[in-house]
Amino acid sequence: MILGIICTGLGLYAFVVTLLLVRQRRVTRHIVKSASRVIPNPAGRIDDNEQRFLEKADEAMRLTQTFQKFVPKQFVAHFAKHGDDSLELGRAAEDEVAILLCDIRGFSGLSEQMTPQQLMNFLNSYFLRMNDPIHQNGGFIDKFIGDAIMALFDHPGGDASAKAKDAVNAAVDLQKALKIYNSHRAKVGYAGIGVGVGIHFGPVILGTVGSDDRMDTTVIGDSVNVAFRLEGLAPKYHADIVVSAQTIAAMGETADVRYRVLDWVRVKGRQAPVRVYEVLNHLDEDTLQDKIKVQPFIERGLACRIAQDFNTALAHFHQALSLLPGDPLISYHIDTCKQLMQLTIPADWDGSVSI
Repeated sequence: MILGIICTGLGLYAFVVTLLLVRQRRVTRHIVKSASRVIPNPAGRIDDNEQRFLEKADEAMRLTQTFQKFVPKQFVAHFAKHGDDSLELGRAAEDEVAILLCDIRGFSGLSEQMTPQQLMNFLNSYFLRMNDPIHQNGGFIDKFIGDAIMALFDHPGGDASAKAKDAVNAAVDLQKALKIYNSHRAKVGYAGIGVGVGIHFGPVILGTVGSDDRMDTTVIGDSVNVAFRLEGLAPKYHADIVVSAQTIAAMGETADVRYRVLDWVRVKGRQAPVRVYEVLNHLDEDTLQDKIKVQPFIERGLACRIAQDFNTALAHFHQALSLLPGDPLISYHIDTCKQLMQLTIPADWDGSVSI
Protein backbone atom coordinates (compact mmCIF):
# COMPACT_ATOMS: atom_id res chain seq x y z
CA MET A 1 0.00 0.00 0.00
CA ILE A 2 2.74 2.43 0.97
CA LEU A 3 4.72 1.54 -2.15
CA GLY A 4 1.64 2.17 -4.30
CA ILE A 5 1.12 5.60 -2.76
CA ILE A 6 4.77 6.48 -3.26
CA CYS A 7 4.73 5.36 -6.91
CA THR A 8 1.53 7.30 -7.52
CA GLY A 9 3.03 10.42 -6.02
CA LEU A 10 6.23 10.02 -8.00
CA GLY A 11 4.37 9.47 -11.25
CA LEU A 12 2.15 12.54 -10.89
CA TYR A 13 4.96 14.68 -9.51
CA ALA A 14 7.16 13.57 -12.39
CA PHE A 15 4.65 14.83 -14.91
CA VAL A 16 4.29 18.19 -13.22
CA VAL A 17 8.00 18.70 -12.62
CA THR A 18 8.96 17.73 -16.16
CA LEU A 19 6.49 20.13 -17.74
CA LEU A 20 7.30 23.02 -15.44
CA LEU A 21 11.06 22.62 -15.43
CA VAL A 22 11.28 22.80 -19.21
CA ARG A 23 10.00 26.34 -18.85
CA GLN A 24 12.08 26.98 -15.75
CA ARG A 25 15.34 26.17 -17.53
CA ARG A 26 14.62 28.76 -20.22
CA VAL A 27 13.78 31.39 -17.62
CA THR A 28 16.84 30.54 -15.54
CA ARG A 29 19.18 30.88 -18.49
CA HIS A 30 17.73 34.29 -19.25
CA ILE A 31 18.13 35.36 -15.61
CA VAL A 32 21.75 34.23 -15.52
CA LYS A 33 22.56 36.14 -18.68
CA SER A 34 20.77 39.23 -17.39
CA ALA A 35 22.56 39.05 -14.04
CA SER A 36 25.90 38.85 -15.82
CA ARG A 37 25.08 42.06 -17.73
CA VAL A 38 23.64 44.01 -14.81
CA ILE A 39 26.19 43.16 -12.13
CA PRO A 40 29.71 44.33 -12.98
CA ASN A 41 32.24 41.53 -12.83
CA PRO A 42 35.52 42.90 -14.19
CA ALA A 43 37.62 40.22 -12.55
CA GLY A 44 35.68 37.40 -14.24
CA ARG A 45 34.61 35.96 -10.88
CA ILE A 46 31.18 34.41 -10.36
CA ASP A 47 29.38 36.47 -7.69
CA ASP A 48 26.90 35.11 -5.16
CA ASN A 49 23.80 35.97 -7.19
CA GLU A 50 25.05 34.35 -10.36
CA GLN A 51 26.29 31.30 -8.42
CA ARG A 52 22.85 30.91 -6.89
CA PHE A 53 21.20 31.09 -10.30
CA LEU A 54 23.58 28.49 -11.71
CA GLU A 55 23.02 26.15 -8.76
CA LYS A 56 19.26 26.40 -9.21
CA ALA A 57 19.60 25.66 -12.90
CA ASP A 58 21.73 22.58 -12.12
CA GLU A 59 19.24 21.45 -9.49
CA ALA A 60 16.37 21.80 -11.95
CA MET A 61 18.29 19.77 -14.52
CA ARG A 62 19.00 17.00 -12.00
CA LEU A 63 15.34 16.85 -10.96
CA THR A 64 14.24 16.69 -14.58
CA GLN A 65 16.66 13.86 -15.33
CA THR A 66 15.53 11.97 -12.22
CA PHE A 67 11.81 12.16 -12.91
CA GLN A 68 12.24 11.36 -16.58
CA LYS A 69 13.13 7.88 -15.34
CA PHE A 70 9.51 7.58 -14.17
CA VAL A 71 7.79 9.48 -16.98
CA PRO A 72 9.69 9.70 -20.30
CA LYS A 73 10.06 13.25 -21.57
CA GLN A 74 8.92 12.08 -25.01
CA PHE A 75 5.61 10.99 -23.53
CA VAL A 76 5.04 14.40 -21.96
CA ALA A 77 6.04 16.04 -25.24
CA HIS A 78 3.06 14.43 -26.98
CA PHE A 79 0.70 16.39 -24.73
CA ALA A 80 2.64 19.61 -25.22
CA LYS A 81 2.68 19.05 -29.00
CA HIS A 82 -1.11 19.18 -29.00
CA GLY A 83 -1.04 22.40 -26.96
CA ASP A 84 -2.30 20.85 -23.75
CA ASP A 85 -0.28 20.81 -20.53
CA SER A 86 -3.13 19.61 -18.30
CA LEU A 87 -2.79 16.26 -16.57
CA GLU A 88 -6.39 15.33 -15.83
CA LEU A 89 -7.38 11.71 -15.76
CA GLY A 90 -8.38 10.57 -19.23
CA ARG A 91 -6.27 13.08 -21.15
CA ALA A 92 -5.41 11.62 -24.55
CA ALA A 93 -3.40 12.38 -27.68
CA GLU A 94 -3.36 10.37 -30.90
CA ASP A 95 -0.28 9.74 -33.00
CA GLU A 96 1.29 7.25 -35.41
CA VAL A 97 4.28 5.45 -33.92
CA ALA A 98 6.26 2.26 -34.26
CA ILE A 99 5.72 -0.05 -31.28
CA LEU A 100 8.46 -2.50 -30.30
CA LEU A 101 7.91 -5.39 -27.88
CA CYS A 102 10.82 -7.50 -26.67
CA ASP A 103 10.92 -10.31 -24.11
CA ILE A 104 13.11 -13.17 -22.99
CA ARG A 105 12.39 -16.64 -24.31
CA GLY A 106 11.83 -19.26 -21.64
CA PHE A 107 11.88 -16.67 -18.88
CA SER A 108 9.55 -18.62 -16.56
CA GLY A 109 11.86 -21.63 -16.48
CA LEU A 110 14.89 -19.39 -16.11
CA SER A 111 13.41 -17.50 -13.17
CA GLU A 112 12.63 -20.73 -11.30
CA GLN A 113 16.37 -21.40 -11.05
CA MET A 114 17.13 -18.10 -9.30
CA THR A 115 16.58 -16.62 -5.89
CA PRO A 116 14.52 -13.39 -5.82
CA GLN A 117 17.68 -11.29 -5.47
CA GLN A 118 19.44 -13.13 -8.28
CA LEU A 119 16.40 -12.60 -10.47
CA MET A 120 16.37 -8.84 -9.82
CA ASN A 121 20.10 -8.62 -10.47
CA PHE A 122 19.72 -10.51 -13.73
CA LEU A 123 16.79 -8.41 -14.96
CA ASN A 124 18.52 -5.12 -14.18
CA SER A 125 21.70 -6.32 -15.87
CA TYR A 126 19.66 -7.33 -18.92
CA PHE A 127 17.58 -4.13 -19.06
CA LEU A 128 20.72 -2.02 -18.75
CA ARG A 129 22.09 -3.55 -21.95
CA MET A 130 18.77 -3.37 -23.83
CA ASN A 131 18.22 0.29 -22.98
CA ASP A 132 20.99 1.74 -25.14
CA PRO A 133 19.99 0.28 -28.53
CA ILE A 134 16.50 1.72 -28.07
CA HIS A 135 17.64 5.21 -27.09
CA GLN A 136 20.42 5.35 -29.66
CA ASN A 137 17.81 4.77 -32.36
CA GLY A 138 15.47 7.53 -31.23
CA GLY A 139 13.04 5.44 -29.20
CA PHE A 140 11.98 5.53 -25.58
CA ILE A 141 10.92 2.81 -23.17
CA ASP A 142 7.26 3.20 -22.26
CA LYS A 143 7.22 0.46 -19.65
CA PHE A 144 8.76 -2.75 -18.36
CA ILE A 145 6.29 -5.64 -18.10
CA GLY A 146 7.97 -8.40 -16.14
CA ASP A 147 10.85 -9.40 -18.41
CA ALA A 148 9.31 -7.60 -21.40
CA ILE A 149 10.18 -4.16 -22.75
CA MET A 150 7.67 -1.97 -24.58
CA ALA A 151 9.26 0.88 -26.52
CA LEU A 152 7.85 3.57 -28.81
CA PHE A 153 9.50 5.28 -31.75
CA ASP A 154 7.96 8.62 -32.69
CA HIS A 155 10.94 10.41 -34.33
CA PRO A 156 9.83 14.03 -33.62
CA GLY A 157 9.74 15.94 -36.88
CA GLY A 158 10.19 12.71 -38.85
CA ASP A 159 7.78 10.87 -41.13
CA ALA A 160 6.44 7.33 -40.95
CA SER A 161 9.52 5.98 -42.71
CA ALA A 162 11.86 7.44 -40.08
CA LYS A 163 9.80 6.00 -37.22
CA ALA A 164 9.63 2.50 -38.71
CA LYS A 165 13.33 2.49 -39.62
CA ASP A 166 14.26 3.60 -36.09
CA ALA A 167 12.31 0.71 -34.58
CA VAL A 168 13.75 -1.93 -36.93
CA ASN A 169 17.30 -0.62 -36.48
CA ALA A 170 16.78 -0.76 -32.72
CA ALA A 171 15.60 -4.39 -32.97
CA VAL A 172 18.72 -5.31 -34.97
CA ASP A 173 20.93 -3.55 -32.43
CA LEU A 174 19.11 -5.30 -29.57
CA GLN A 175 20.06 -8.66 -31.05
CA LYS A 176 23.67 -7.52 -31.47
CA ALA A 177 23.78 -6.27 -27.87
CA LEU A 178 22.33 -9.59 -26.73
CA LYS A 179 25.12 -11.46 -28.49
CA ILE A 180 27.73 -9.44 -26.56
CA TYR A 181 25.79 -9.95 -23.32
CA ASN A 182 25.67 -13.72 -23.87
CA SER A 183 29.43 -13.82 -24.46
CA HIS A 184 29.92 -12.12 -21.09
CA ARG A 185 27.54 -14.60 -19.43
CA ALA A 186 29.44 -17.52 -20.95
CA LYS A 187 32.71 -16.29 -19.41
CA VAL A 188 31.25 -16.59 -15.92
CA GLY A 189 29.52 -19.92 -16.55
CA TYR A 190 25.97 -18.73 -17.29
CA ALA A 191 23.89 -20.01 -20.18
CA GLY A 192 22.99 -17.62 -22.96
CA ILE A 193 19.47 -16.24 -23.38
CA GLY A 194 17.34 -15.50 -26.43
CA VAL A 195 14.88 -12.68 -26.99
CA GLY A 196 12.01 -12.28 -29.42
CA VAL A 197 11.09 -8.89 -30.86
CA GLY A 198 7.82 -7.80 -32.47
CA ILE A 199 7.29 -4.48 -34.30
CA HIS A 200 4.15 -2.89 -35.70
CA PHE A 201 3.56 0.59 -37.09
CA GLY A 202 0.21 2.32 -36.73
CA PRO A 203 -1.99 4.79 -34.84
CA VAL A 204 -2.10 4.71 -31.04
CA ILE A 205 -3.66 6.73 -28.24
CA LEU A 206 -1.29 8.03 -25.59
CA GLY A 207 -3.01 9.10 -22.42
CA THR A 208 -3.61 8.84 -18.72
CA VAL A 209 -5.74 6.11 -17.15
CA GLY A 210 -6.64 5.03 -13.65
CA SER A 211 -8.77 6.41 -10.85
CA ASP A 212 -8.84 9.43 -8.58
CA ASP A 213 -6.10 7.99 -6.37
CA ARG A 214 -3.97 6.08 -8.90
CA MET A 215 -3.10 7.37 -12.35
CA ASP A 216 -0.62 6.14 -14.92
CA THR A 217 0.43 6.89 -18.47
CA THR A 218 -0.36 4.31 -21.11
CA VAL A 219 -0.54 3.57 -24.83
CA ILE A 220 -3.61 1.78 -26.16
CA GLY A 221 -5.11 0.80 -29.48
CA ASP A 222 -5.23 -1.98 -32.05
CA SER A 223 -1.62 -1.27 -33.04
CA VAL A 224 -0.41 -2.11 -29.53
CA ASN A 225 -2.29 -5.42 -29.58
CA VAL A 226 -0.75 -6.33 -32.94
CA ALA A 227 2.76 -5.55 -31.67
CA PHE A 228 2.18 -7.79 -28.64
CA ARG A 229 0.96 -10.64 -30.83
CA LEU A 230 3.87 -10.33 -33.26
CA GLU A 231 6.37 -10.61 -30.42
CA GLY A 232 4.55 -13.77 -29.33
CA LEU A 233 4.95 -15.22 -32.84
CA ALA A 234 8.76 -15.02 -32.72
CA PRO A 235 9.30 -18.43 -31.06
CA LYS A 236 6.58 -20.07 -33.19
CA TYR A 237 8.43 -19.18 -36.38
CA HIS A 238 11.90 -19.52 -34.82
CA ALA A 239 12.52 -15.89 -35.74
CA ASP A 240 14.35 -13.27 -33.69
CA ILE A 241 12.58 -10.21 -35.14
CA VAL A 242 8.99 -10.32 -36.46
CA VAL A 243 7.50 -7.24 -38.13
CA SER A 244 4.18 -6.48 -39.80
CA ALA A 245 3.61 -5.61 -43.44
CA GLN A 246 2.60 -2.13 -42.23
CA THR A 247 6.08 -1.69 -40.78
CA ILE A 248 7.73 -2.82 -44.02
CA ALA A 249 5.51 -0.48 -46.05
CA ALA A 250 6.19 2.46 -43.72
CA MET A 251 9.97 2.01 -44.08
CA GLY A 252 9.75 2.30 -47.86
CA GLU A 253 11.90 0.82 -50.60
CA THR A 254 15.00 2.82 -49.64
CA ALA A 255 15.37 1.05 -46.29
CA ASP A 256 18.51 -1.06 -46.02
CA VAL A 257 16.67 -3.95 -44.39
CA ARG A 258 16.77 -7.61 -45.46
CA TYR A 259 13.71 -9.68 -44.67
CA ARG A 260 11.63 -12.65 -45.76
CA VAL A 261 7.91 -13.35 -45.52
CA LEU A 262 6.78 -15.61 -42.69
CA ASP A 263 3.02 -16.01 -42.97
CA TRP A 264 -0.44 -14.52 -43.46
CA VAL A 265 -2.08 -14.69 -40.03
CA ARG A 266 -5.04 -13.53 -38.01
CA VAL A 267 -3.82 -12.63 -34.54
CA LYS A 268 -5.95 -12.95 -31.45
CA GLY A 269 -8.23 -9.99 -30.83
CA ARG A 270 -8.18 -8.77 -34.44
CA GLN A 271 -10.38 -9.56 -37.43
CA ALA A 272 -8.17 -8.32 -40.27
CA PRO A 273 -5.25 -10.64 -41.14
CA VAL A 274 -1.66 -9.43 -41.03
CA ARG A 275 1.22 -10.42 -43.28
CA VAL A 276 4.29 -10.92 -41.12
CA TYR A 277 7.99 -10.86 -41.99
CA GLU A 278 11.30 -11.88 -40.42
CA VAL A 279 14.08 -9.26 -40.33
CA LEU A 280 17.49 -10.79 -41.09
CA ASN A 281 20.05 -7.96 -40.79
CA HIS A 282 21.53 -9.18 -37.49
CA LEU A 283 22.33 -12.67 -38.82
CA ASP A 284 25.72 -13.77 -40.13
CA GLU A 285 26.07 -13.50 -43.90
CA ASP A 286 25.84 -17.23 -44.63
CA THR A 287 22.62 -17.67 -42.63
CA LEU A 288 21.15 -14.53 -44.17
CA GLN A 289 21.88 -15.66 -47.72
CA ASP A 290 20.44 -19.13 -47.05
CA LYS A 291 17.16 -17.61 -45.90
CA ILE A 292 17.04 -15.16 -48.78
CA LYS A 293 17.66 -18.05 -51.21
CA VAL A 294 14.43 -19.85 -50.30
CA GLN A 295 12.37 -16.66 -49.99
CA PRO A 296 10.81 -16.85 -53.53
CA PHE A 297 9.62 -20.41 -52.99
CA ILE A 298 8.04 -19.57 -49.64
CA GLU A 299 6.24 -16.59 -51.20
CA ARG A 300 4.90 -18.74 -54.05
CA GLY A 301 3.85 -21.50 -51.69
CA LEU A 302 2.08 -19.03 -49.43
CA ALA A 303 0.25 -17.49 -52.40
CA CYS A 304 -0.93 -20.94 -53.49
CA ARG A 305 -2.08 -21.78 -49.95
CA ILE A 306 -4.13 -18.58 -49.84
CA ALA A 307 -5.66 -19.58 -53.20
CA GLN A 308 -6.43 -23.03 -51.71
CA ASP A 309 -4.15 -24.74 -54.23
CA PHE A 310 -2.54 -26.87 -51.56
CA ASN A 311 -0.79 -29.39 -53.84
CA THR A 312 1.06 -26.66 -55.72
CA ALA A 313 1.83 -24.94 -52.41
CA LEU A 314 3.39 -28.14 -51.09
CA ALA A 315 5.49 -28.46 -54.24
CA HIS A 316 6.95 -24.99 -53.68
CA PHE A 317 7.59 -25.63 -49.99
CA HIS A 318 9.29 -28.97 -50.67
CA GLN A 319 11.51 -27.29 -53.25
CA ALA A 320 12.46 -24.73 -50.63
CA LEU A 321 13.19 -27.49 -48.12
CA SER A 322 15.50 -29.21 -50.60
CA LEU A 323 17.53 -25.99 -50.80
CA LEU A 324 17.57 -25.39 -47.03
CA PRO A 325 16.99 -28.64 -45.13
CA GLY A 326 16.07 -28.19 -41.51
CA ASP A 327 14.53 -24.72 -41.87
CA PRO A 328 11.69 -24.81 -39.30
CA LEU A 329 9.66 -22.20 -41.18
CA ILE A 330 9.44 -24.38 -44.29
CA SER A 331 8.53 -27.45 -42.24
CA TYR A 332 5.81 -25.43 -40.51
CA HIS A 333 4.26 -24.44 -43.84
CA ILE A 334 4.33 -28.04 -45.09
CA ASP A 335 2.58 -29.24 -41.93
CA THR A 336 0.03 -26.42 -42.14
CA CYS A 337 -0.86 -27.27 -45.74
CA LYS A 338 -1.30 -30.94 -44.89
CA GLN A 339 -3.61 -30.05 -41.99
CA LEU A 340 -5.68 -27.69 -44.16
CA MET A 341 -6.12 -30.41 -46.79
CA GLN A 342 -7.90 -32.53 -44.16
CA LEU A 343 -10.39 -29.77 -43.32
CA THR A 344 -13.53 -28.45 -44.95
CA ILE A 345 -12.52 -24.95 -45.98
CA PRO A 346 -15.21 -22.25 -45.70
CA ALA A 347 -16.16 -20.51 -48.94
CA ASP A 348 -15.17 -17.12 -47.56
CA TRP A 349 -11.76 -18.25 -46.20
CA ASP A 350 -9.12 -15.60 -46.83
CA GLY A 351 -6.14 -17.95 -46.65
CA SER A 352 -4.95 -16.80 -43.22
CA VAL A 353 -4.33 -19.01 -40.22
CA SER A 354 -5.35 -18.02 -36.71
CA ILE A 355 -2.53 -17.76 -34.21
